[in-house]
Amino acid sequence: MRSTFLSAILFALGLGCLAAIAGAEAGSGLVLARLKYGGGGDWYSNPSSLPNLGRVLRERTPIAVDRLDEARVGLLDEDLFEYPFLFMNGHGNVAWSDAEIERLRRYLTSGGFLFADDNYGMDESFRREVARVFPDRKLVGVPFDHPIYHCFYDFPRGLPKVHEHDGKPPEGLGIFDRGRLVVFYSYESDIGDGIEDPDVHHDPPDKREAAMRMAVNIVYYALTR
Repeated sequence: MRSTFLSAILFALGLGCLAAIAGAEAGSGLVLARLKYGGGGDWYSNPSSLPNLGRVLRERTPIAVDRLDEARVGLLDEDLFEYPFLFMNGHGNVAWSDAEIERLRRYLTSGGFLFADDNYGMDESFRREVARVFPDRKLVGVPFDHPIYHCFYDFPRGLPKVHEHDGKPPEGLGIFDRGRLVVFYSYESDIGDGIEDPDVHHDPPDKREAAMRMAVNIVYYALTR
């Protein structure tokens, strides 16, 4: 297993990002980043999700988490390439400009990772926009034997079902670049709700634990593959 330090160095070298190298040498760890987007969707939803995830990553994994409060970054922000992992979710419309599309494509093909979680309502627009990022490929089902389901915790049947939404089975969908999973999209699952503070959605403990374990897997995969 790569150390967090080595992962940060390799990621920074792949992107040519001297700032990230300097940060790693100074001993800083992972900062979980939320992706801001236009179009009217609530990109800021589930505000307790990433702090809770960061806390669990600290407690259960070798990943060094620099701070528990999330970073918030747009696709055209100068510091985008300092974050190897991006999280996005929401209930509404997602819309990216042509410049944002190009920047996200460069970010993903240079070593970055995007975890998109449909809160119930962003599915149509997310699929439309991610198709613009990679017009030559489609979101495909990530097979149950893929490492993202087994790299830290074991999920032999794929994503857990946290919230009912339309009552459909949960789907883990992805986009691959040169064999590497660069976009992971959770649909009909709602991982973000599941890892919020327990008094927000009042989910039972077993569902919250399943959602948290899956979230840990996603981050762990993104940083070690």
